[in-house]
Amino acid sequence: MSFPSTRPGGWSMQAPPIAAPLRLYAIDVPQEWVDYNQHMSEWCYLLAMGNSSDAFFGYLGIDDAYRAAGASLFTVETHIHNLSEATLGDALQLSIQILDHDAKRIHLAHEVRRDTGELIAAGEQMLLHVDTAAGRVIDLPDELLARLEAIAAAHRDLDRPRWVGHVIAVPQTAQRGTPTGGR
Repeated sequence: MSFPSTRPGGWSMQAPPIAAPLRLYAIDVPQEWVDYNQHMSEWCYLLAMGNSSDAFFGYLGIDDAYRAAGASLFTVETHIHNLSEATLGDALQLSIQILDHDAKRIHLAHEVRRDTGELIAAGEQMLLHVDTAAGRVIDLPDELLARLEAIAAAHRDLDRPRWVGHVIAVPQTAQRGTPTGGR
């Protein structure tokens, strides 16, 4: 598993091009992630995507020193789609795509693939930039916002994954009768 602490080559004009999507985290499924069905447990997909987010934070420049100075990114919403099973020892590679952002928010797409390229899980995440002492949302500093905009520009031509924005619901049909729910 690898976590970059900053962008390789820094953020100068001489740095290599920004990857689209970013691939900053990979792991082989460890024994402690395997459940009673001999598959990777559902909470581990969230953990893997969280580790990939942490790698992205380091790439962006949000590291231990940045957090110690009183600001961080907090997750406010996550959606995960489990598409296939991973098993003990499967080599997983995660990618991140910037879907959208503003001065306070980042909307990410995560994909989890086997080393064969098969998509086995996908997720989206909404992050907020927070002043941790005040407990309130604040703008990203100009330098980090410029870095985020550079990444977003590199990702602009990527297709938006079809699963982004998917709502969880039991389909309501005339055959099933009157819809139920909290309306």
